[in-house]
Amino acid sequence: MPARTHGVGVFMELRKRLQSGLLIVGTDVARSPTDVVVTGGDSSLHIRTPRGELSLTLPAGVTFQQESCIPTPAGDSCGEELHFRLRINVGRRADEETSDSVMETLRAKETYCFHCQSCMTRLLEDRAFKRVLPLPNGNWNAIVDEWCCHPDPFANRKLVPRAEDCLLGDTFILVARDGSCAQTLSEEVSPVGPEDRQDPKKACRRLKLISCTSCSLVLGEAVAPESLKLYITQVVVERAVGDRKPEVSLNRSVFLERTVAARLLQLSNSMSTFHFSVQTPDGKAFLLLWLLNSDSIIASTPPTSVGAERSVSSAALHSPSPRAAGALKLLYVNCSDTGTQQREIVTSWEVNAIGHPVVLPLKVCEELLRVIDDSNCALPASMRCMRSYEVAYLRL
Repeated sequence: MPARTHGVGVFMELRKRLQSGLLIVGTDVARSPTDVVVTGGDSSLHIRTPRGELSLTLPAGVTFQQESCIPTPAGDSCGEELHFRLRINVGRRADEETSDSVMETLRAKETYCFHCQSCMTRLLEDRAFKRVLPLPNGNWNAIVDEWCCHPDPFANRKLVPRAEDCLLGDTFILVARDGSCAQTLSEEVSPVGPEDRQDPKKACRRLKLISCTSCSLVLGEAVAPESLKLYITQVVVERAVGDRKPEVSLNRSVFLERTVAARLLQLSNSMSTFHFSVQTPDGKAFLLLWLLNSDSIIASTPPTSVGAERSVSSAALHSPSPRAAGALKLLYVNCSDTGTQQREIVTSWEVNAIGHPVVLPLKVCEELLRVIDDSNCALPASMRCMRSYEVAYLRL
């Protein structure tokens, strides 16, 4: 369990499909269920407690059913929490959410600019692609032998883009180099780790890392002399419209959270899978994710904020959010966890090949784990664990 936890003020999770929700109020805010009065407004929820009133902004199309909030048992281990169930109405507008992810933005015969997510430096100028094509599934090469009656024709051959191609992987984009890359991108060979020094084969297969020359953020890899692999967590892709300057970069953790959440949802919908293994480029599992819900709407605020004269967005789980948004509910296991039950889960996933691989650079994996741990720490104590897994939310 993470050590950085704090008491809950108010926590809410609504489920659009079930049209119901859970409201948890800490006993620092209200001592008994009769101290809590919940009413609804126009796309908002008002919670009145002895500490003051808190207004939660709901997504468009989501409204609270008046007088539907009733107390429910919190369990013996939740003495510092009051639990309530409530009902909501979900209109059609609530299901018309659009994604601005890179994978859904890119289209053939459009012109794009690629920016560094950290400093928003323009990396690739006015790229127009004749073809935007998805790559085969991440583990396609491992099952070729099951389908071919002759030796693998793709062995030791890389899929690389032509000059005006854009190839889409699960977590990366493959594009061809052009003349502007020399000024905006730098290349270096990845260092040899302590474990790799003992294995001469791994030492020979070191990656050629591509970085932003302005801020040194690692963007991806050079997979071939004329091809670049750029991870979607490291770049911002926008349509080239005149001389418009790029918008100010989002907070890094917010950008990472939303990018990964959107991609997990897309992969889950397209592949009908709910298990993901976040891996480093060398194939080592770093984090196991089990997607439970994709229709959640969450809100959370600490006790000190209840009664303050401000509204809290329904997307504000573990940091303020400028807009209301949904969230993915996840179970997760850190693969470096030394607990007996956690090690058994990791072994079971590996032996049974559970979990679609989601490959990200090591530093990005570490950043993602911090974001998920922060989410877990902000949850009420009764919701932080489910059996041997830990629970977290990723905002969309």
